[in-house]
Amino acid sequence: MASRGIESTDLRQAASHESFLRHKQFLWLKISLLICLLAVVAYALIDVQPRPNGGSWYGYTLGTIATLLILWLAMIGVRKRAITRGRWSLKAWTSAHVYLGLSLVVIATLHTGFQFGWNVHTLAYVLMMLVIASGVYGITVYSTLPKRLSDSSADFTRAQMLAAVEKLDRQLQSAAQPLAVDQTRIVQRSLDDDPCRGGLFARLSGKYPKCQTERARIALSARIDAAADGQKQAIVAAVKLLQRKGALLERIRQQMRIRALLEVWLYVHVPLTFALIAALAAHIVSVFFYW
Repeated sequence: MASRGIESTDLRQAASHESFLRHKQFLWLKISLLICLLAVVAYALIDVQPRPNGGSWYGYTLGTIATLLILWLAMIGVRKRAITRGRWSLKAWTSAHVYLGLSLVVIATLHTGFQFGWNVHTLAYVLMMLVIASGVYGITVYSTLPKRLSDSSADFTRAQMLAAVEKLDRQLQSAAQPLAVDQTRIVQRSLDDDPCRGGLFARLSGKYPKCQTERARIALSARIDAAADGQKQAIVAAVKLLQRKGALLERIRQQMRIRALLEVWLYVHVPLTFALIAALAAHIVSVFFYW
């Protein structure tokens, strides 16, 4: 009895660490593939005249399935606010969201009968494909970037890193005291600079060409050879501190970049989803109005 209890505990722990993509041994992937296979086989066997189209009974059937799937998939945001376990846990729901969402590529395409044009129907289809594409990007980054984020942290949180930057700034203030006025001003540019300053492009690219710490390091390093022997040591000490600060800022910005890549897709995926629902409503109304 004890061994059975241990085994069940081990199974629960293994399940808790299981990826949502592998949930229940790819259960939702198998279901989605089965749905797609049935849709393709039916499309090939059913003789729709004059040719397959969304206005046939088969087209209406696939359109209804696609519409219900889209509305259900859009509920993932609501589902995240509820905490449950078991068959309809968030992991199960997310797994279904991913694989059933991908199945829409087949279901909706067959629904169109491969007939496209400059109309609201094609607009709804294009928006759906864009939503799916942004979702695929989201899956990719959530599957790969968290590990990189953990590696870049190197056992230090962002708050701890910022505290280390403040400590280096205090050391730089002390190191700048023996420097000449123009050299002190160079160091001061680094002290006054916001290490997290930068727009969306800077966060996503991780490139900060206007970083005052790097500019100060370069400018101060260029003055080492021309400095008097008594001041050269003070300049070298300040440069070394700027190098340490620059390396620390690079780690902070790398964290910011990874977090931005993890978050930015939602700013595309969510608005596109609402646009899709609006276009889908217009598509349905226009179909039944003309029908």
